[in-house]
Amino acid sequence: MRHLLPRAERTVPEAATLALDPPDPSARTVTRRSEVHAAVRRFLLAGLVVVLLAAVPATWWIRAVAEQHAVEHVLRVTQRLANHAVAPLITEDLLAGGSAATAQLDVRMRPWLEDGTIRRIKIWDDDGTIVYSDEHELIGQNFGPTSWDDGLVARGEGVATIEHQQDAENSHEAGAGRLVEVYVGFVPDAGQQLVLEVYYDDSIVREEQRSVLMSLAPAFLLTLVLFQLAQLAPAVGLARRIQDHRSARARLLQHAVDAAELERVRVARDLHDDVIQDLAGLSYSLEAQEMTADDPEQRRALVRSRTILQGSLRTLRGITTALYSPDLLTLGLPKALARLADPLARRGIDTSVRISPAVLLTPEQEGMFLKVAREALANISKHAHASTVTLHLEVEHGATVMSISDDGTGFDDSRGSPEGHLGLRIMRDVADAAGAALEIRSRPGTGTTVLAVLPPGAVTVRP
Repeated sequence: MRHLLPRAERTVPEAATLALDPPDPSARTVTRRSEVHAAVRRFLLAGLVVVLLAAVPATWWIRAVAEQHAVEHVLRVTQRLANHAVAPLITEDLLAGGSAATAQLDVRMRPWLEDGTIRRIKIWDDDGTIVYSDEHELIGQNFGPTSWDDGLVARGEGVATIEHQQDAENSHEAGAGRLVEVYVGFVPDAGQQLVLEVYYDDSIVREEQRSVLMSLAPAFLLTLVLFQLAQLAPAVGLARRIQDHRSARARLLQHAVDAAELERVRVARDLHDDVIQDLAGLSYSLEAQEMTADDPEQRRALVRSRTILQGSLRTLRGITTALYSPDLLTLGLPKALARLADPLARRGIDTSVRISPAVLLTPEQEGMFLKVAREALANISKHAHASTVTLHLEVEHGATVMSISDDGTGFDDSRGSPEGHLGLRIMRDVADAAGAALEIRSRPGTGTTVLAVLPPGAVTVRP
């Protein structure tokens, strides 16, 4: 019966209709390198942030250690000053307020005061009276109970603080800012326990901090930098291996998609060249039998059979059409998408297709959008029972977005793809192979929206 149909209608091309350009190896190599470079840049940036985060507390720790070191140094210097410079000049005459003994101690202390190392000197007895000070008007004044404990001399330990001086005894130091205040105990030859109080400018501590910081910080930072550089080579290798795995996965997925496309062609060819042709011939035969039948009952049976057979033929031709993609190179993406939507429009479904002229895609990306659209529209045709379908392809915030929406029955997208809807999984695989993201939004009774999104920077048209 095959001779009943024209030869052109009985022939299906052997090759797939999506005749896209083959992937460009050099472009893929450049892409892999750029992704590895981006990963290395992120690693180095993260390493820099870690170095900075580690350097800040480390700097404060070094400053604290340097301050403690400086204070201990000042305590030792003050204790030696008390034991070896001041104690030998403490006499009964000085304790009694004698001017000659006071002048002698002034001479001994003058070098320390003139070079700016010491801002003020006071010597206290155990009842809180100043027995000597370089500020003579303080000598003999009593400021009540002392701020140090009785064991200061017995323990041989000094006390040091760094603060602004605001007490009554500090009227001469109130405007000097932060000072290092040091108390050390000593026992002169006169036998009375005394306390030497010395005020240093806090620059002595700052200089010590700066010195320690400058000596430790380079080694600390160099260690962090070397540690970061030591991890750079493994990080680059890891980024390359991850990218190679991703590329291999993308290639396997593309092979699977291509194999599925070829299988569609084979099934469509077999249906068109064999099953459909035989059934069409059978339809003509039934029509001929119908015209020659004498029995009315037999004629009615033949009419019913021919009607059922013609309905099955229309269904098979629809399946064959759905299995084939329009010729993308011949039509271009806008017309190819419009042709995919034509069967829905012929069934009375209100169909809208809008393609923005701002969309620029590679052939591979056009093929991806076409395949996703084909599966989405096929699902709508089979399952949605929709009255309105929209297909929009446009650029939003640098990303290329295709949205396909219907007002059909929908499904609960929180439970994944409905049973038997393999098209949804196919769409995800196709989108993933092209580096796109696929999102499906649906609720029972509110329809379904399919979003395929190529992120900004992914759309690079080869010359």
